[in-house]
Amino acid sequence: MSRQLSDTSILIPKILVVCMGNICRSPTGEAILRARAAERGLNVDIDSAGTIGFHAGSKPDYRSKKAGEARGYSFFGIRSRQIKDTDFERCNMILAADKANYADLIDICPPEYKHKISLFLSHSKSKLNEIPDPYFGSTRDFEHVLNLIENASDSILDYFDKTISETQLT
Repeated sequence: MSRQLSDTSILIPKILVVCMGNICRSPTGEAILRARAAERGLNVDIDSAGTIGFHAGSKPDYRSKKAGEARGYSFFGIRSRQIKDTDFERCNMILAADKANYADLIDICPPEYKHKISLFLSHSKSKLNEIPDPYFGSTRDFEHVLNLIENASDSILDYFDKTISETQLT
């Protein structure tokens, strides 16, 4: 992993997953990362947001929720929200679903926090750089998004697991 925690003295690392509306890809990323972190006993604060606030307060898209719940992921308590200025300081890692989201985040992020932003799939072995937006797609598209996020999530959590262990040793 090329990304480093911004402050290794923070006891609970914070990950933010971002897509455009925060109703499909980023809540799916949040649900998967939460479940996988819990399976490992890893104490990580995971949240999601959108680059726009159009869906603020809405639950995840029913198709994302249905596909994720079929694999055992919980979307309980997840509501759409727009990214806030404080997220850039508060979070250790900000994961953009695609290049447009990445560019939007870079544009609004204070310079001292830009190093925290990366593409979600840059942490996987996938040949893809972006998580495609399934909103106008089929059930197969929502399943594809799940597969991509699951694959990258393990690498992301491996990094935090290792970083937390190293921090506790020092």
